[in-house]
Amino acid sequence: MKKTLLLVLVLLFQNAFSKPITETQKLAATCKVWGFLKYYHPNVADGSKNWDEQLFQILPKVEEAQTAEAFSLVIENWITSLGEVKAYKISTPTSKKEYFDKNFDLSWFSKNDLFSKSLSKKLKFIEENRIQVKQYYVDFELNTGKVPLQFNNEIKYTDFKWTNKNLRLLALFRYWNYIEYFFPYKYQMDENWDKVLNTMLPRFYAPESEKDFVLAMREISIKLNDTHASTQMSQLFDYFGDKFIPADVKIIDEKAVIISLKNDSLAKVSDLKIGDVITKVEGKTVAELLKENRKYVEGSNEPSVLKNAYWTIFNGKTPAVEVEFVRDGKTTLKSVNRYKYQDLKIQFPDREKWKILEGNVGYVNYDALEESDVPALISALNNTNAIIFDNRERPNDVMFAISDWLNSEPKEFVKFLDPDVSYPGRYLWRNEILKCGKNNPEYYKGKVIVLVNEKAVSHAEFNAMSLQTAPKVKVIGSQTGGADGANYGFPIIKGFYTSFTCYGVFYPNKKETQRIGIVPDIEVKPTILGIQQGKDEVLDRAILFAKNGK
Repeated sequence: MKKTLLLVLVLLFQNAFSKPITETQKLAATCKVWGFLKYYHPNVADGSKNWDEQLFQILPKVEEAQTAEAFSLVIENWITSLGEVKAYKISTPTSKKEYFDKNFDLSWFSKNDLFSKSLSKKLKFIEENRIQVKQYYVDFELNTGKVPLQFNNEIKYTDFKWTNKNLRLLALFRYWNYIEYFFPYKYQMDENWDKVLNTMLPRFYAPESEKDFVLAMREISIKLNDTHASTQMSQLFDYFGDKFIPADVKIIDEKAVIISLKNDSLAKVSDLKIGDVITKVEGKTVAELLKENRKYVEGSNEPSVLKNAYWTIFNGKTPAVEVEFVRDGKTTLKSVNRYKYQDLKIQFPDREKWKILEGNVGYVNYDALEESDVPALISALNNTNAIIFDNRERPNDVMFAISDWLNSEPKEFVKFLDPDVSYPGRYLWRNEILKCGKNNPEYYKGKVIVLVNEKAVSHAEFNAMSLQTAPKVKVIGSQTGGADGANYGFPIIKGFYTSFTCYGVFYPNKKETQRIGIVPDIEVKPTILGIQQGKDEVLDRAILFAKNGK
């Protein structure tokens, strides 16, 4: 009896002084350990265990743990159950690796208040003796004809239901660890990724509704601050609507200015004209709608977010939307028809691939140019005083053929950063620095002008970097999309398809392009007045520079 009483008193004493822990703390730590073991533990990263099922089995035990000590013991026992990790001697690499470690941080082994010293030691030992054979769940391989990063062998869960707590947490744990170990620009995000995990977790283990969960899946991907990064799901159309207005807009001074018409006839029905300035939608100002919805809009920088925000402002389920707009100085209310995307029957006008402007200035619609066109282009424009390459849309694969013409010799223009899947979270500078151009005494001698704006993203930015190697080059326009590198798209779990930039692109001197974009030498932004007057102010400035060099 005395022994039993003593044991009860000891347990009460321990609990009184044990640090209480929250559900969020426990699940955040579990997420990090689960992901670390998935990519590091030799008996897990080889695919020999059903790692999702292991998570489902450990979650009830995590939930039962009410103290840090109890939680730590649950995780330690779990790791022990995975089998022995053998120590190995690190071999000396045959070639020197140049690491980039701004993303790499496993200090949480020892800094987490929930971890005992013995657990921290176990995790460190696994890092030091990590898997030495091919990873089962991830691969990074160049020159395969597909995006080099691939997440492999993930169970599809074709019967996924949002009400299943285990599967909701699995979706979060998968995604968080994909980014933790394989997103090259994690260090550039506005929010610390660990803090994102803690902030978003309640939306996954205890969402208020399906809508809350679905929007959480969207929001967490937006936090990457990557124009390539977003999560797509069919429910977004349910929440925001699947009908569009028949016009394209540009956000200027927190107003939506119509810059083009998707379909002239449909726009005429609603009396929409280029230059109309929309100030309110359904009684809310454009500024209010932007503030309310920007957490759902992907973008590496502010211009990208403003470019991509149109659907959160104008889309809806109803066949019409009321807008307040300004035309010829008069503010008016009107009803604008909305259409399903396929019913818009968007018109794409024919565009000349190139032409010669006044003053013997060449102009190239870079997005319309095919590689087979390049010989004829050179013949037509070789004797011009300047050439304007309009790089404000996605160009085709013509950059190397064009660079051969513009340069007198090969020029380095880009350096790559790749994930090291043998040491997840670490990155390696690729040995090669990519070159463009060739030895060419007949290279183009005139000025080269490159037009850019927020629509120039990824491949367009890559092209701009190659054009910047030309001897007499100026970039004119505004900040580009700031997402350079291959865009890897994949399913997180059934119904949720996501994407992000999967390797790094830098200038040869390691200067960054992500989020920054291609910095123009001469900054020019369209104005409301210029749009209303039918001007292309960026092109006008380029023509002025081509003629007088200023």
